[in-house]
Amino acid sequence: MTGLALPPCDGRTRDEALSILLAEPLAPIVDLVAWTVEPGCYELASAFGRVRFQRLGGARSTLSDGFIVQDARGVNPVANQDPAHLGSLAAERATPHPLRDDNAYPFAFDHLAQIFDHPSAPDLVVLHTGAHYWGDQGGHLGEHGSLGVLQSRAPFIASGAGVRRSGMVDKSCRLVDVFPTVLSLLGFDPAVRSDESTELDGEVVHHVVEEPGGARHVIGILMDGTNPNVLYDLVARGDAPHLERLMESGTTHRHGAIASLPTVTLANHTAILTGRHPGHHGVLHNAWIDRSTGSQVVTNSPTTWAASMQWLSKGVETIHDAVHRARPGAVSISINEPCDVGADFSVFELVRRGEAVDRAPLPEDVPDATQRFVRPSKDYQWSSRIDHTAVEQFRGIWSGTYRGRSWERPTFSWVNFTLTDSAFHEGGPYSEIAAASVRDTDARIGRIIEAVDSTGALEETAFVVVADHGMQLADETVTGDWDASLRAAGIDVRDEGYGFLYLP
Repeated sequence: MTGLALPPCDGRTRDEALSILLAEPLAPIVDLVAWTVEPGCYELASAFGRVRFQRLGGARSTLSDGFIVQDARGVNPVANQDPAHLGSLAAERATPHPLRDDNAYPFAFDHLAQIFDHPSAPDLVVLHTGAHYWGDQGGHLGEHGSLGVLQSRAPFIASGAGVRRSGMVDKSCRLVDVFPTVLSLLGFDPAVRSDESTELDGEVVHHVVEEPGGARHVIGILMDGTNPNVLYDLVARGDAPHLERLMESGTTHRHGAIASLPTVTLANHTAILTGRHPGHHGVLHNAWIDRSTGSQVVTNSPTTWAASMQWLSKGVETIHDAVHRARPGAVSISINEPCDVGADFSVFELVRRGEAVDRAPLPEDVPDATQRFVRPSKDYQWSSRIDHTAVEQFRGIWSGTYRGRSWERPTFSWVNFTLTDSAFHEGGPYSEIAAASVRDTDARIGRIIEAVDSTGALEETAFVVVADHGMQLADETVTGDWDASLRAAGIDVRDEGYGFLYLP
């Protein structure tokens, strides 16, 4: 869709939309609504209260203490910002659909404010409740996208060379902290950037890094869409022995790593690999409106993944860029990952060049795949084949010869596994299909560890395992669509990614 430039809406239209979104009838599905009042000043409201907050000094701030509350009325919607809230599977299952008083919104001020730093930010950010089931809008039993702790909290495991062996610790970090922490493990100073590189939002997780520069190689593994409470419970039950091995020889955050808003796939893949929030790295959502043209941007689609990084903002480095800048000649690889700028190998670069990609085996021939779910579930089948191919690409490059080319051992390797996201969506986080996806992915992680060990490099390699967001069980009885209510009132809204509202 193309058209004329889309300026911000006027205050009257926004107030009319707010009167509908914050009315009691929509309270079961509308958790929070946020908007910017003026540069550096923001409002956040629910049906039961609102708060106005301001960024200190007018400059970019990275943590919630960089903001002050100017005014609050009724119940502060984000009074609880504790990342440790509902920090065990038992607590989570006892309150699977926490509403505002029972929920937590980690780093809420910073994660909301950063959205409005982007020139194509929406007029209103609407965050759905944890219970909301999208139903006929393509909904799943497992959902994410909002600011609540169960949807924003991803697992975080660091292990191996240079990593402190602390076991499970009652701590958390943010996904934007992965970038500088990886660079620190490799001995690169994250504060040193190229002349044009923009400021990082992330910080080194110092209690994880025992020896800066202690790793010659870092392997990042993303288990897309994995709920950390569920993952850690499965590890404790013996269902993921390779992850258990990594956890025993490193540091695991019981309270995970908090995703940036929106807590969706491509926005947070890119946040992890750039160390910047979506409003700063440029991949604002899975879909949004380019205000300069009025056109819809869709990045999280099989037809657009390969070209999605065209939306990176000027001056944004990836880890691959930073590794090459700090160590000229180093090899950095990106496997099954759309955010691949600067990588020496990427499947999506092959796609962009029109080259053939590796063919996945037939469903019945995929190793490490639970056939019980491969056969009936199209998404489980597709992801199993893709993830198997990812392992083979990694093993090929680490073996030293792949696709007719000799490869030096990579300094940084990134592997994206998709199966967990498909399964946690399909069955919800507590389902047997979700557990099977963890077991299958753990087996594939074992093959990666085995490939590294076979080269003799295991003792000088660090591993970082994360997800791009959490996953929460939806309530199939809580349905509805705020679009319908807005349009019934005559407001011709454009709702992108389910929650980025552009008003006339």
